[in-house]
Amino acid sequence: MSTIHWTEGHTHRSARWHSENAAPLPQRIVVADDRTKAKDAYRQACEGTALLWQGDFHNARRLLRAMSRRIDRKPPRSTTSPSDAFHLHRRNSSHRARVLGKLLVLLDGDYTLALRRAPDVRQACREAYGPAKGPMAVSLRELLGVIGAHQWRVKGVEVPALGTRVHPHYGVFAPTRGEYVDLVAHAPLPPATRRSPATSTAFDLGTGTGVLAAVLARRGINRVVATDISPRALPCARDNVRRLALTDRIEVSGPGLFPEGRADLIVCNPPWLPARPTSPIEQGVYDPDSTMLHSFLAGLPAHLRPGGEGWLILSDLAEHLGLRTRQQLLDTFQAARLRVADKIDVKPRHPRSKDVTDPLHTARSAETTSLWRLITTA
Repeated sequence: MSTIHWTEGHTHRSARWHSENAAPLPQRIVVADDRTKAKDAYRQACEGTALLWQGDFHNARRLLRAMSRRIDRKPPRSTTSPSDAFHLHRRNSSHRARVLGKLLVLLDGDYTLALRRAPDVRQACREAYGPAKGPMAVSLRELLGVIGAHQWRVKGVEVPALGTRVHPHYGVFAPTRGEYVDLVAHAPLPPATRRSPATSTAFDLGTGTGVLAAVLARRGINRVVATDISPRALPCARDNVRRLALTDRIEVSGPGLFPEGRADLIVCNPPWLPARPTSPIEQGVYDPDSTMLHSFLAGLPAHLRPGGEGWLILSDLAEHLGLRTRQQLLDTFQAARLRVADKIDVKPRHPRSKDVTDPLHTARSAETTSLWRLITTA
């Protein structure tokens, strides 16, 4: 267990250190409160000093925003290469997370946040961290993410393809981009599935909230097995399957990628960008070396029934950023003995695709999300 140590007056104190992003244990900690100036907090954070906040909760949020504005004052370095722009953007994001992550708060033994005007964060923390194990220090930035995730879990995310909401848990990618859900909701089902839906089986690999498994079940597929390697995703998917009254049609299995057996339809929406995630939620977007993509394609032939299809839902953003070429993707299909039966495209509707201030705007504005219908060649 990692423990942080600090001094208040002449009293030495300590608490357990926790970081979902695996941020290193702060080596130097000073106490900060409502008298702390943003310029001093920013300077100390840049130098590697953590600030343990003991003032008003809303003032802590204001300080965090003020520190963020100071980071933004430094204009980004101009680049000509899309891949350089992406890597620079990732470095800047990492720097931002490192600096802003130096503003800490202390959670009591039952996850109470004992600051003036602080909200009750106990339930949100139990959902994200599990049962309390004594006083714990976390970054305010992470705690705000935990609070936001709890609100999303309570309110849910509207999914038009289902006509209802799904409820993401902390650390599980929320289906806020409806393009990939709509693709699965409207793509033609494999012929064998259409002929005999009562005996059909589908696998949803990397199910996350379980949204695609639910779409497949609502389309009439008799049995859907939903898998995920994330220990956070499995209870989230089970929760949503229960809420949608689909427990008799959907089995949530894992952790793992492929379940046992074969299916008429195997669907996978892997992370789209071959890069290292820096937080649990980023695992839905970034995957070093496209490991999940390659594992899905390599294992597909052995798990498809005769006449079955694999549906790969993938954005070409990586191609526009120079992180992967279309030919590399096609070569991976060929190496796995797969042939493209069809490809259905959709343009993004999310706000970032139209945000001209986004450093990756050129690539995002050209992005297309595709559903590749893959069949075996042997």
